[in-house]
Amino acid sequence: MHGLIDTSNKEGTSPHSRDIAVQVEGVSKHYGQIFAVSETSFQVPTGTIKGLVGSDGAGKTTLLRMIATMITPSKGSIKIQGLDVAKHRAKVKHLIGYMPQRFGLYPDLTVMENLRFFMDIYGISRSQRQERVETYLGFTNLLPFLDRRAADLSGGMKQKLGLACVLVHEPSVLILDEPTNGVDPVSRQEFWDMLLEMKRRGMTILIATAYLDEGEKCDSILLMHRSKILAEATPKEIRSRYSTLEEAMLKRIEEADEALGHDGFKW
Repeated sequence: MHGLIDTSNKEGTSPHSRDIAVQVEGVSKHYGQIFAVSETSFQVPTGTIKGLVGSDGAGKTTLLRMIATMITPSKGSIKIQGLDVAKHRAKVKHLIGYMPQRFGLYPDLTVMENLRFFMDIYGISRSQRQERVETYLGFTNLLPFLDRRAADLSGGMKQKLGLACVLVHEPSVLILDEPTNGVDPVSRQEFWDMLLEMKRRGMTILIATAYLDEGEKCDSILLMHRSKILAEATPKEIRSRYSTLEEAMLKRIEEADEALGHDGFKW
């Protein structure tokens, strides 16, 4: 492969699966009597960005961790490019890039050493390494900082390095859990500029975000509350009867709580 994104069919996937990159069917995750995710189904078409938004404790992180093969669903199935994540975990891990809320950079290692560590993990051959360093550290504007320790990077630069590390094995599907939380507005915009460029080149992105202006940049949104999906639509469709996306989503959550007899929620 040359460049950032490869949309060609990966080994073990079927041709028809190329139109749907992520398929979630009837997925639940419970811990005893507590449901973190309940009866959730949706699809992410190839080459699109789907945003996951909702209240605190809604189950967003649990859902993303199941899709990223980190935890096993209690019920239901998840497929990445046609591969069942429970049956083909090893193959799926090479198809995805997963960036959790607290990404595991090594603070005492330099930018280059962190990237080299992830290339070691994914078995990137020596002949490919220099090209990938130039591609992904260039893409994230980190080439001038190869020798800077990760601990000495700004918050935005740490997130960019994390993105470079999850891209270095060239996944087809990117799964991001609130990657811009706490990052300054300029760095947030730069991060999204990179995501939109990756989408333009064919990557599929599933991203949880706490910022509704970021939700507006997605092709479609999943609104999650109390372990369930309340709505799935484009940002324009969700806010069609309201002045802002925030107003529309708050109203939908209030209606859901009233129906269940709950008072209030945490955003």
